[in-house]
Amino acid sequence: MKLKIYVDGCSKGNPGRAGAAALIYDEQGCLLSEVSRYLGEATNNVAEYNALLLALEEADILGGRQLQVFSDSELMVRQYNGEYKIKNRALQGLSIEVRRRVAKFDQVLLSHIPRQDNKEADALANKAVQEHLSG
Repeated sequence: MKLKIYVDGCSKGNPGRAGAAALIYDEQGCLLSEVSRYLGEATNNVAEYNALLLALEEADILGGRQLQVFSDSELMVRQYNGEYKIKNRALQGLSIEVRRRVAKFDQVLLSHIPRQDNKEADALANKAVQEHLSG
């Protein structure tokens, strides 16, 4: 099954209270799942990687085999695609975990999109933080 996925992470402060989210659609554009998680204290980049991990976890549960993932994190996308080296130790560890999970799928493409094209995932990540604070 082919899935189209939008991911985003947020951090209120950097580092600060962080959240991660993913919206997963089928080939016809129907929303199959939306998942989010409060991460505690983290940087924005760590939150972005956690959003990707969350998406991969959910896509595996849904039975996805080919994934097209969209993120507004240019850093994460370029690191994933081998255009940038990963110097930060926390991101190195998260990248290794991403690679481990990606190996379960037939294909995972990660593309950068403008922030304005990722508003729903952004809102969901922010909601995870807000719900934690008010819960």
